[in-house]
Amino acid sequence: MDKRDYSISITVDKAPQEVFDAINNVRGWWQGKIEGSTDKLNDEFTYRMADVHFSKQKVTDLVSNEKVVWLVTESQINFVADKDEWTNTKIVFDIAKDGDKTKVTFTHHGLVPAIECYGGCSGAWGRLVQESLYSLITTGKGVDVF
Repeated sequence: MDKRDYSISITVDKAPQEVFDAINNVRGWWQGKIEGSTDKLNDEFTYRMADVHFSKQKVTDLVSNEKVVWLVTESQINFVADKDEWTNTKIVFDIAKDGDKTKVTFTHHGLVPAIECYGGCSGAWGRLVQESLYSLITTGKGVDVF
């Protein structure tokens, strides 16, 4: 059974602080309805995409210019049999200098090929990180990927 967590990276020509700020501006790049604060340690926020996906995240690690971690405390993904597959998974953004650029490594710990939503969820994360978050970091505006 493949237990590798979904991970993807982008490299941008921006400073780590700009990248960190963009990640924490969740409404700027993650499409859907977001309620609650997203940019301070222990903040909790919910994400909803129509009647397809609901999740509640808690900011559990926030290291300026280096790392952002969300713990998914609740989830309901309505296109899979196990609706709470995301519950107790972690969404991690590692930020590091890469020469004169900044690299963001996104990892969703617990989103592994063995679970049903892996295909749809990893595809959505790929578009969100590579297109919308990338655009927010590089142009100041996220893009609609759904």
